[in-house]
Amino acid sequence: MAKGHRSQIKRERNAQKDTRPTAKLSYARVSVQKACFVLDAIRGKDVQTALGIVTYNPRYASTLIEKLLKSAIANAENNNGMDPANLYVEECFANKGPTMKRVKPRAQGRAYRIEKRMSHLTIVLNER
Repeated sequence: MAKGHRSQIKRERNAQKDTRPTAKLSYARVSVQKACFVLDAIRGKDVQTALGIVTYNPRYASTLIEKLLKSAIANAENNNGMDPANLYVEECFANKGPTMKRVKPRAQGRAYRIEKRMSHLTIVLNER
């Protein structure tokens, strides 16, 4: 347990806070595996190149990630005062979300379970 006055504890906690611009999309209706194909393609690239990759990528996840990347760029520009020309994708990852379970009827009275997976997508930018 931390010692000291409450305001001092809060000050110390806020000093350790990550100030990099981020954008997060929770409960995206795309599986982690499918989202990671697109995220792996843009990791480490500058934002202009990353936007070009996701714009012309035929996967469904790329439309979600394009919107998320534009949001992260806007956050960096407006909240942190960073220049969009110097930004690059430092981190991007997909975490597992909840799974919707559905039932599909099959032959001879059987039922197969269909799992509709969700994910939480995160993009973290930084300046070069």
